[in-house]
Amino acid sequence: MPVMTCVEDFRLLAKKRVPKAFYDYADSGSYTESTYRANTDDLAALKLRQRVAINVDERSTRTTMIGHDVSMPVAIAPTGLTGMQWANGEMLGAIAAEKFGIPFTLSTMSICSIEDVASVTTKPFWFQLYVMRDRGFVKSMIDRAKAAKCSALVLTLDLQILGQRHKDLKNGMSVPPKLTLDTVLDLASKPGWALRALTGRKTFGNLAGHITGGGSGIQTLSQWTASQFDPTLNWDDVAWIKEQWGGKLILKGILDVEDAKLAAQTGADALVVSNHGGRQLDGAMSSIEALPAIAEAVGDQIEVWFDGGIRSGQDILKATALGAKGTMIGRAFLYSLGAMGEAGVTKMLQILQKELDVSMALTGTKDIKQVGRQILVPQAGK
Repeated sequence: MPVMTCVEDFRLLAKKRVPKAFYDYADSGSYTESTYRANTDDLAALKLRQRVAINVDERSTRTTMIGHDVSMPVAIAPTGLTGMQWANGEMLGAIAAEKFGIPFTLSTMSICSIEDVASVTTKPFWFQLYVMRDRGFVKSMIDRAKAAKCSALVLTLDLQILGQRHKDLKNGMSVPPKLTLDTVLDLASKPGWALRALTGRKTFGNLAGHITGGGSGIQTLSQWTASQFDPTLNWDDVAWIKEQWGGKLILKGILDVEDAKLAAQTGADALVVSNHGGRQLDGAMSSIEALPAIAEAVGDQIEVWFDGGIRSGQDILKATALGAKGTMIGRAFLYSLGAMGEAGVTKMLQILQKELDVSMALTGTKDIKQVGRQILVPQAGK
């Protein structure tokens, strides 16, 4: 294993090892990518208070997320096309997360199916749901998640209309990749990925038999998404899904205080402050900028989690300081998976936890549950 010191190391290695179309799919935002950049820039702008001569022996990063014991306040976020970063990537990510003691969330748009992931895990994982016009299909996905003994449903609310990602269009990205001259040359430079892909899943496992129209390429998928994802999604639908599911429910994609208040009224167990990694509404505020007001507005009515721009344990610490009871990581997961498979994900999680632990110590904190605004340098005007 090469020496990996931070998430950026994994990103650089993934860029070398993953075909360009799939790397760009993971490492892109919508339109000008201003919100994508703001997610990381605004986290970096927050400064930590260094404290000294405080007993910080026997520290703990352990906590709970919706009642689940976790080794640190982190869950793997749902990410589409994960199995195209590394063959059978969703299964490998779920195995790594289970061993590390954090939740794994499988996307509706995964390459490996719900049943695939269930076959390689011994503890419940989470399933993320997109709402389609075909409510019968939505119900069938919920039933499959129940049958797989998923312990929480993550309902994504901010992708009923797809934000345009220029790189995907320019790359002509498809699943599996189309064999153009550029694609063949790219794959020839990444023989490890190509060899693994021969034995891995190659289509959208959860949508098998449901995508129609002549294929699963990105053009067809975009058209299929436009016709199938339901733009009429509203809070009544959330109530219906909650009733159909009957278990722990997490609402992902909240960025506005008014929406957060409505989310809290649904009886859901957690909401995720998220702008979909800057992949939807370009020009929206960063997730970390939105977090404090949302956490203050809903109080203890619902757990508030954070997603967007996490690249280090310090980012986890900063989000916790501003009110998040948990966090979700997407790109850090994809970079580490694309770089080194399951071993990469495990190493990345170890790095995040070590950074979190060391940063807690240097801010005079022994327990993640004690973290609050007191560890941050006050910002002018805040």
